[in-house]
Amino acid sequence: MKLVPLTLREANAFVRLHHRHHPPARGCRFCLGAEVDGRLVGVAIVGRTSSKAYKKREVCEVTRAATDGTRNANSFLYAACRRAAQTQGYVRCLTYTLTSESGASLRAAGWRKVAFIKGRSWSRPKRRRVDRHPLQDKFRWEASA
Repeated sequence: MKLVPLTLREANAFVRLHHRHHPPARGCRFCLGAEVDGRLVGVAIVGRTSSKAYKKREVCEVTRAATDGTRNANSFLYAACRRAAQTQGYVRCLTYTLTSESGASLRAAGWRKVAFIKGRSWSRPKRRRVDRHPLQDKFRWEASA
């Protein structure tokens, strides 16, 4: 498996085809791809964390990770995101998974499950939004960069 840099447009095209429950990302800090024999088999999009509890310059978030099912592609990408974040000066990486997802690829890449997050809507009376994401409970995973 080979690591390749991607543009957000390239990564989002793959996400459109292969991500189970999220639309393409709106922005990013960087995108990585996994190739096998010149064929793109997975992507990871890393951006700013949405949580206000973290310092934006110290923490990045894997906002999308998608593969075509190629064995070990997901863990390969999560490990690569961690290394890339470290070289860019981030001190921590985080991501979220639905509680229905095993997290095996994150564990294989050295990430730790650190919190349970209750599913909720982002819409508020003073700031109405249409929810385009699953409202299920989630786990937060972290890795030191």
